[in-house]
Amino acid sequence: MVNAVGVWGTGRYVPVRVRGNGEVAAGAGVTPEWIAERTGVRRRHVAADGQAASDLAAEAVRRALASAGVPADRLGLLVCATSTPDELGPATACRVQALVGAGNAVALDVSAACSGWLFGAKVAHDWLREADGPVLAVVVGAEAYSKFLDPADRATAVLFADGAAATVLGPVEPPGGLGGFRLGTDGRLADRVLIPAGGSRRPATRETLAEGAHRIRMDGRTVSRFIRDAFPRMLHETLERHGLGVDDIDHVITHQPNPVLVRRLAAEAGLADRMTVVGDLVGNIGAASAPYALATAHAEGRLRPGDLILLTVFGAGMTWGSALLRWSAAPGGTDHERKDALP
Repeated sequence: MVNAVGVWGTGRYVPVRVRGNGEVAAGAGVTPEWIAERTGVRRRHVAADGQAASDLAAEAVRRALASAGVPADRLGLLVCATSTPDELGPATACRVQALVGAGNAVALDVSAACSGWLFGAKVAHDWLREADGPVLAVVVGAEAYSKFLDPADRATAVLFADGAAATVLGPVEPPGGLGGFRLGTDGRLADRVLIPAGGSRRPATRETLAEGAHRIRMDGRTVSRFIRDAFPRMLHETLERHGLGVDDIDHVITHQPNPVLVRRLAAEAGLADRMTVVGDLVGNIGAASAPYALATAHAEGRLRPGDLILLTVFGAGMTWGSALLRWSAAPGGTDHERKDALP
């Protein structure tokens, strides 16, 4: 049995096309200054017409494998977290498995909206702890939100974007590794962020298409209140449960639906200088947001063996989660700080 599971490599990918605030503002009926002041987002990447979530995910997985220095056939598990799957079925993870050539991997999706990567990391963590043989897992968050946006809806059009990020997980030497997972859901708020039609409750019809029910809808005020409550609560619970203080946390990696909001929350917690913020450059990329921030901190050389990282996520459902990651030296002398080129 594996004693500890940690990060072997990270990878991130965003599509080539960039949509700036000027372009988005024109359709949403606001000004570029309004977007920057309210959200902090300055630009977002947009998938090409032929690019699906699996294409974005596959590129992030390839980069994570290169970072870890391992081939795809070493993977025993591939978990894809997405709210924008290629199809309602099969799992988008199956598409990713085929694209990267991970023929030995069990492939499955996790659907927990923007919290999906951490939920998937918990699945991979437990799977690896019980695995037979020296196998690895990869967890990738990927979103192609642009396919589901109403350009005139300022609540969503100014925030959501496309991108993917992946994390290769495998055995590491204690005290390194992931632990302290705490996940939660409040299904009473499931209708606050959703794509109303296209599933079994409201299958596609001429009426659902006419009313735009296949596009993302969000109650921004409720979501903002939820995040303002969830982040400090998860921070307090994690520190208390593990006997830690704020000064014990070296880095904070969090989902970033709104860079202005997460910066404010970090400042209020005394963690402003330890949070990696990426949402200003890539927008809200859902399940890819937190792993993208982790991959960015890794690629920029900010993470050192022994560093303690607080992971926090929150998303539609409503879902939330937290965990601790003790960064460890790369197994086998792998170049653990190999930078990935963007996009």
